[in-house]
Amino acid sequence: MNIPVSLPLDNDGFLRRECPNCVRQYKWHDGPASEEAENQPPADAYYCPFCGVAAATDQWWTTEQVEYTQGVAMPAAIQVLDDELGSAFKGMSSKNFKIKQTGHLDVPDEPDPLTEPDDMMIVASPCHGWEPIKVPEDTTSPIHCLVCGQAFAL
Repeated sequence: MNIPVSLPLDNDGFLRRECPNCVRQYKWHDGPASEEAENQPPADAYYCPFCGVAAATDQWWTTEQVEYTQGVAMPAAIQVLDDELGSAFKGMSSKNFKIKQTGHLDVPDEPDPLTEPDDMMIVASPCHGWEPIKVPEDTTSPIHCLVCGQAFAL
């Protein structure tokens, strides 16, 4: 089962992320920011701009994104299950018994789509400037490079 889920970007093309270690939120650019970025190998991990701890690329979901994804997936999964149950019971009758589906599973409504505000300021590390991030306006130094973890001043 494949259920497409869209997460919103801000108007600059940044996706909100949350550090699995310190739980602070920032944004990373969704897609190559430059030709140099397009020529880089895919990352196995990224470093948190705040605490500098690395985590695999699939570990940076915000709590809201996880809840939204589950909220989108659940109605689709329950609908498929309900359809499969209906199909499973069709033709299961004999002269001694009859099976009939008399009800359906309650399929919850999908959640309202997420929105992404145009907040935070763009920061590029001196070592990997082709991988910009956005951090809250009140962020103080040092910040860590998303790619290598090297600390740098704002």
